[in-house]
Amino acid sequence: MARKTHGLGRGLDSLFQTMEEETEVSVREIDLGEIDPNPDQPRRSFDEAGIAELAESIREQGVLQPLLVVSTPGGRYRIVAGERRFRAARAAGLTTAPCIVRDLDVLREMEVALVENLQREDLNPLEAARGIRALMQQCGYTHEKVSARLGKSRPAVTNLLRLLTLPEEVTDLVRDGKLSAGHARVLAGLQTAEEQIALARRAVAEGMSVRQLEQAAAAAKAPRPAPRKKPAALSAELSELREKIQMKTGLKSTLTGSDRRGKITLQYSSREELERLNDLLDLIGE
Repeated sequence: MARKTHGLGRGLDSLFQTMEEETEVSVREIDLGEIDPNPDQPRRSFDEAGIAELAESIREQGVLQPLLVVSTPGGRYRIVAGERRFRAARAAGLTTAPCIVRDLDVLREMEVALVENLQREDLNPLEAARGIRALMQQCGYTHEKVSARLGKSRPAVTNLLRLLTLPEEVTDLVRDGKLSAGHARVLAGLQTAEEQIALARRAVAEGMSVRQLEQAAAAAKAPRPAPRKKPAALSAELSELREKIQMKTGLKSTLTGSDRRGKITLQYSSREELERLNDLLDLIGE
């Protein structure tokens, strides 16, 4: 059986390699009414247009790749891998589908379901993050163990999990395809939900690229200078003194403070003004 893989994990590859070593008797036609979806399926949304397209292909060629299922009490079966094919087969009007029945423990079942989606169906980043979190919580996996199982780098796993800290409004934008996983990772680096939501809305409204969002986020995180205090209004006496200084020296002057303590500043803009001030000081000294 020809099979295309993308190198995202060894779990599914090794499983299918074992299947290929078995005889064709392991593939069975099972009534679709006896098959149940996996409630722990990482994928929460399915593209209806994609399902319809696959259903049309199934009408013409049948189900080319068997579903992977496990037996459940009451003579029923639960899907481990292949829910898209299951949905499309029903949409195509089929009553049965080829299945491979495997005896998998819960751990292996979760791994295969997650890897199958990551490899074959472009799981959206939030669904992938939820699936990875489920592996960690229910199976006690560390980041390193998940990375090894899925064939992903540890930073990639960490970045995916960070998306789950985002507020719901932002995750909805990612789920709906209005923001990419790259946008979401940038937003996850902001400190507050308010900042994340505000910048997410702006990114969608302005059609920002990930790079543009990075720049906007960096600007948002930059420390803002403390507002400068407005100097207190001068008393009438000090205002008169400032005007007198400016008139006598011919220089622009500023005066701040009170009648007990303050500062007088004279500003010159040429050598001639500086020399005139020097002459005035000499006269005072005489």
